[in-house]
Amino acid sequence: LTVDELTQLLWAAQGVTHPQGYRTAPSAGALYPLELYAVVGHVIGLPTGFYRYRCLEHALELKSARDLRPELYRAALSQRPVERAPVTFLLTAVYGRMTAKYGSRGVRYVDMEAGHAAQNLSLQAAALDLKSVVIGAFHDNEVKQAAALPADEEPLYLLPVGR
Repeated sequence: LTVDELTQLLWAAQGVTHPQGYRTAPSAGALYPLELYAVVGHVIGLPTGFYRYRCLEHALELKSARDLRPELYRAALSQRPVERAPVTFLLTAVYGRMTAKYGSRGVRYVDMEAGHAAQNLSLQAAALDLKSVVIGAFHDNEVKQAAALPADEEPLYLLPVGR
């Protein structure tokens, strides 16, 4: 993949579309509980590593220079796309951002939002003539450990993308 393709995919999932910070995927109360990461293996012009998407700046923040694909592959029950794709997106949630306002119903809103974001990314991949797959079968704790996620952040989806 190219950096332009990668950043277009990130924007499609969680990009800002309005001066008030509204994003490409709807969010109950505009609370935006999702975080989006890119596990980069082979992107032209971008070093291998684990990156957090900073949507307000439309920028990538390097979290680790390691290639996390082998660890995520094992955590994802050895599903080949996670191992082979040039980039795998990790979509996570901080449920507390939503449940603080909406109580237990906020969990449903977070999960709905994650589905919207994953669909947007998948549709953008198709529009760019790329292949993607949405993976939800993985060991949560192993993904959290590999990505060094904060305690309050939960992994929801892995989305490998390639040609």
